[in-house]
Amino acid sequence: MNISDYLAYDTKSTKSLVGAGEVKVKKGGAREFKAGGLWIYDNEIAETKGDFADGDIVRVLDFDGYFLGYGVINRKSTIRVRILSRREGDVITPAFLYERVKAAWKYRKAVIDTLACRVIFGEADFLPGITVDKYGDILVIESLCLGTDRLKSLILAALVQVLHQDGIRVRGIYERSDAKVREKEGLERTKGFLSEEFDTFVPITENGVKYIVDVKDGQKTGFFLDQKLNRKAIRPMCAHANEVLDLFTHTGSFGLNAAMAGAKHVISVDASDLAIEQAKQNAKLNGLEDRIDYLVADVFDYLPKQREAGKQYDVVILDPPAFTKSRNSVKAAFRGYREINREGLLLVKDGGFLATCSCSHFMEPQMFADAIKEAARDAHKRIRQVEFRQQAPDHPILWANDASYYLKFYIFQVCEER
Repeated sequence: MNISDYLAYDTKSTKSLVGAGEVKVKKGGAREFKAGGLWIYDNEIAETKGDFADGDIVRVLDFDGYFLGYGVINRKSTIRVRILSRREGDVITPAFLYERVKAAWKYRKAVIDTLACRVIFGEADFLPGITVDKYGDILVIESLCLGTDRLKSLILAALVQVLHQDGIRVRGIYERSDAKVREKEGLERTKGFLSEEFDTFVPITENGVKYIVDVKDGQKTGFFLDQKLNRKAIRPMCAHANEVLDLFTHTGSFGLNAAMAGAKHVISVDASDLAIEQAKQNAKLNGLEDRIDYLVADVFDYLPKQREAGKQYDVVILDPPAFTKSRNSVKAAFRGYREINREGLLLVKDGGFLATCSCSHFMEPQMFADAIKEAARDAHKRIRQVEFRQQAPDHPILWANDASYYLKFYIFQVCEER
């Protein structure tokens, strides 16, 4: 499709998209949904009836026939129904979806710099299973749910039109629906252009730092926008630092912010050759290549060697990938976070700072805090909290949807012994 095709979509149509299907919930079922959630699970369904296919929009009723909402159904998924609306008057139409998209964009303009931001964040924007990131005039979509996957062209058309009305001319759209979780929905993993082809190395500026985002082969949609304000938050303690150690650097974002703030020397480490090459390009783009050294290494192997060599740093930054993506591996993840933070703390000078985070939804906030507390105890370090932060507000946390809250970010000072 061309961008002109998206602009030509009839997104104002009031034709109902609701099918003939109906789902009835068990008596006493759907408690999470009734408390404000957006999912109804397979074991909460009493019966389904009507002529419908997986991916259709169905009516959802309580056991006694009371209307609960409209949602997309998929009998292949444990999450059987994902709710689009709770109001019976909200017949789901293209115009309804347009208003949802318009509201998502209005929210972003109120809370964050929109040059590069997450425009749609799935359930937190009441558009389940769909995320869209904006990098300048490029959109990157990830679709993880069968029902909204079938609506993605309509949702993208609405977004292109909403942005167009704000003077933003979308140049291209790329799909990164290549996550393994799609298989649980009976969907194939896919990626590719949803518009005219364009150069998939996209320039952006965030917090005054320039980056080249690889939307085709970079992790997720190419860049971790959720850390935008956390990267900015480390700048004060890096401003007068002589040595900063930036671990799991990916494409170099925390290290670049440290150097931009005034750090005299930064070492950025990642296990990925591709990520380090991209990080080097980003450093050159910002004229910071003389102050940042890049190293390809396994961080878990690298840290003990640094400790044994007696290395010490003014600031240590830990931005690891998620150590767990299911509840079954939480205990192992806890040990991993404890170990990595203990090793990180041992490399911080007295009076220096540790920035550390977890991006795993299943590593609950208290559990992550406990891992850090045990790490400090094992390292014989006293720490005091400077800040606790979360994901940037373009990734809003919907309190009734636990999965929307995943990023925990701490800054600590390692106290001098007194």
